[in-house]
Amino acid sequence: MNQLIAKYLKAFKKLRVDRSHGIAPHKPILLITIIESYQTGEILNRRVYITPELVALFKSIWSSLVTTSHDCRISYPFYYMKSESFWKLKPKAGFSDIDKMGSLVKSFSSLNSAVDFAEIDKELFELLISETDRAILKQFLLDEYFPNSQGKFGDGSEGARGLISGINDQIVNEPPAEYRASIRQLINENNDEEIFLRGSLFKREIPRIYNHRCCISGMQVDTPHNISMIDACHIIPFSESYDDTVTNGIALCPNLHRAFDRGLISINSDFSVIVSSSFIENESDYSLKNLEGNKLELPSDERFWPSIENLEWHSLTIYKSI
Repeated sequence: MNQLIAKYLKAFKKLRVDRSHGIAPHKPILLITIIESYQTGEILNRRVYITPELVALFKSIWSSLVTTSHDCRISYPFYYMKSESFWKLKPKAGFSDIDKMGSLVKSFSSLNSAVDFAEIDKELFELLISETDRAILKQFLLDEYFPNSQGKFGDGSEGARGLISGINDQIVNEPPAEYRASIRQLINENNDEEIFLRGSLFKREIPRIYNHRCCISGMQVDTPHNISMIDACHIIPFSESYDDTVTNGIALCPNLHRAFDRGLISINSDFSVIVSSSFIENESDYSLKNLEGNKLELPSDERFWPSIENLEWHSLTIYKSI
């Protein structure tokens, strides 16, 4: 066994975990999740971002390995892994010193607001991009922390895909009233990780349904890189509606997303654009006033068209209030 592998096997064996109620499984589960993410190509470099795929995979692996009553929370290990020498948290702008924030970043929503990504050290990365070394590290974690349940461990990514597929199905097909009831229950349970999953998938699903085209301007940018120029826009804000279903969403380019959210533009019940007269803008080819009367480019499937009731709410509540 080479010295580098031995170094990280020792580090993994001595993970700083809470042992007051049995060994807390959070850090080992996160490390297995990260190893699996390198295996599938979901992670390609030293940066580990909090993505829907990472959260779903963590939950899937947890369900197959953990038999204790610990809470399944990815925020705990993602934050507390900073006590390990190979893991560094990188803050978002405005959060210069995460270490001094204490409990503010222990909840998932607070952590996601404060942390941009975690970065693993270069030597561990070199091991994780090797299939052979990944297998050694993963098997050690299974043997060390889950000796009695590792027989149930299979393809975690399959479970993660199932979780994401199920939420996508709810976003696309579930009646809004039922969806809102589910969100309220998640809020009551403080399950902000699943709320994050749903919101993140809404942001992906709406542009896809609209063929990654702004439904007002027609803007569509195809790129070989994973870059989106189209936003998923809630018609009634999520904070008001708790509604991530497709009929509460439209696909807009970023400038029109802002204009819609601020009430500078709205949409009539015939799906035509209305523009407020309460602001001044320079004359140009990109003037908002040029959009007056434009018809939305809607999905071919009418089930995915925006709700007339939601559009009326926006025109009466957001548009008329400026």
